[in-house]
Amino acid sequence: MHAIRLHTFGPAENLIYERVDDPRPAPGQVRIAVRAAGVHLLDTALREGFQGPSPQPPSLPTIPGREVAGVVESLGEGVAGLWLGKRVVAHLGFAPGGYAELAVTDVERVHEIPENLDFAQAVSMIGTGRTALGIVQFAEFGPDAVAVVPAAAGGLGTLLVQYAKNAGAVAVGLAGGPEKTARVRENGADLAVDYTDPGWPEKVRAFLGGRPATVVLDGVGGDVARASVALLGPGGRHLVFGWSAEGLRGGGPFLVDGVSEQVLGPAMLRRAGGPDPLRTLELRALTEAAAGRLVPAVQRFPLARAADAHRALETRATTGKVVLEP
Repeated sequence: MHAIRLHTFGPAENLIYERVDDPRPAPGQVRIAVRAAGVHLLDTALREGFQGPSPQPPSLPTIPGREVAGVVESLGEGVAGLWLGKRVVAHLGFAPGGYAELAVTDVERVHEIPENLDFAQAVSMIGTGRTALGIVQFAEFGPDAVAVVPAAAGGLGTLLVQYAKNAGAVAVGLAGGPEKTARVRENGADLAVDYTDPGWPEKVRAFLGGRPATVVLDGVGGDVARASVALLGPGGRHLVFGWSAEGLRGGGPFLVDGVSEQVLGPAMLRRAGGPDPLRTLELRALTEAAAGRLVPAVQRFPLARAADAHRALETRATTGKVVLEP
């Protein structure tokens, strides 16, 4: 098969498209003919050898990627034959192997793809979608809510804007540049604002007519987060799930005592409930997409151009979820 392999930590150019041996499914596993592989900002940090507390960088050489959708074409021992030929999607956890024409994973990780979703949409929901459904557990949206969503043109921000609107909230989407701002507007935001304009907070205040924001859904951090939090009224909440403005190697998220709450991790899983909380969130995300209530935005790259996809993510030149297609 063809796959993207990383032999040395470093820049995007180190992602090499080459032939490798086909993986074999172990007992309890399926092999998937990959039709779409998700790309995450975390992938770019792991590619550089990120030494954060979790996850640790992979052993080299490695095939990156943790989200795949495709067709089951081979079964490991003990897997029911009904899976053969099914359209499926799976999050591989921290096991790599997604940027490839074939991938293996435990059958317990696999979901059948709803008929009305394509592979790229399904792979968008299995990781980014489950994160969105985890975040909104804390948001307390309602008809009096005003939600500010930085990075609203991204894969996660797109879904958060849609969810807020579906819940009856006023959605203010922030994005960098006129093209991204236009996409946020098309996605249904009540107000789409270019955060590269120094006067953007005043535009938001003027639009709201003195009404304060009630929640900031922040995966960006930095100056945009600071200005967003300043829009909150008494009792407003700052839900933090990333700090892409500083990168994973940066100083960490912007936090304000009594206002900010980091929502990824154990707290999210406790709220999701069930014996496997991540799987619970994955099922919710796929159900919302199948019903048409959440529609993921997708930016597609050929598998062979994985390096281009990484560069685009790192320079904030993407809109929607980045997906590789073999």
